[in-house]
Amino acid sequence: MGLVRTMVGAAAGLTAAGVAVGVAQRSRSISRRGAGEHVEFGSLHSTPLNIITDDGIDLHAEVDEAPDSELTVIFVHGYALNLDCWHFQRASYRGRVRTVFYDQRSHGRSARSSEDNTTIDQLGSDLRRVIDQASPGPCVLVGHSMGGMSVIALAEQHPELFGDKVVGAALISTTAGGLDPGRILFPMVPLGLGGRVVGRAVRTLDRGHKVVDLARTWGRSVADVMTDAYAFGDDVPGPYVDFVFDMLNSTPFAVVADFYPTFASLEKFEHVAVLGGVPTSVICGTNDKITSVGHARKLHAQIPGSSLLEVEGAGHMVILERHADVTAELDDLISLAQHRIEAR
Repeated sequence: MGLVRTMVGAAAGLTAAGVAVGVAQRSRSISRRGAGEHVEFGSLHSTPLNIITDDGIDLHAEVDEAPDSELTVIFVHGYALNLDCWHFQRASYRGRVRTVFYDQRSHGRSARSSEDNTTIDQLGSDLRRVIDQASPGPCVLVGHSMGGMSVIALAEQHPELFGDKVVGAALISTTAGGLDPGRILFPMVPLGLGGRVVGRAVRTLDRGHKVVDLARTWGRSVADVMTDAYAFGDDVPGPYVDFVFDMLNSTPFAVVADFYPTFASLEKFEHVAVLGGVPTSVICGTNDKITSVGHARKLHAQIPGSSLLEVEGAGHMVILERHADVTAELDDLISLAQHRIEAR
């Protein structure tokens, strides 16, 4: 499997050959290659930090400090996952770059939100609170799937942050609109449901969400197959599938149902150009069955100076499946952001 990389322009105007060499040399020393491969999934944690949102929800966050790191990298997870999904990236950057991981509202260890506030716009507001309370200096935002949508919502709400407080962004396996929301539910529904049936039935299922949660557990063997098929693009080790299944399965179906309507109404492509003011990387697997690579190409085309990394054969959980490729791309992004800070 190979990589397809497209570069348009030079992010933040970094075109000088000397700068390019310096960035390349620095990027090789940021992350630890192979980190996390012999560490148990879900075991990387640090002292919790409580983030209070504007509507009073407690978000669970964790900070991995690093000596002499002025930059903070904030990782934002996707739908029905939790902060543990960044396992390989967390292991790679631990002690080298200051990093923040948090569970989005109603996910993981964060408090449950009211249904009215389970929207992408609210997630953008939540991210603003995380930046304010957990990033004392400049930051890079890294969002996967729904986490990337949170970054885009923030760009719409607070464009003034990009180029000032926010000095870089990565949008991974995500979109700003035009998503078929039924596709994202396949790994999370009981046996035998799919396609348009999911879209019509999700509210009915929500009313019996406790039964649905039991069905998800009872159908473990089939759910494993569905998780493998829809989360990954190629063969991956069994523990990867189990890890993703466990995150999906630990998210109550009532939460899945609460967020479901927000995907159908998402349409924010007109706001993504703001991200062109900072180094921005768009990353997607070419075999992503949930947010297809066409979404990544459209984001790239509408974000001036962005880079596009297409990971050949990888699926939606490219951050696990091809973690080395993703982390290498993040290395370059972080290097560009650090250079931007130094040039101020």
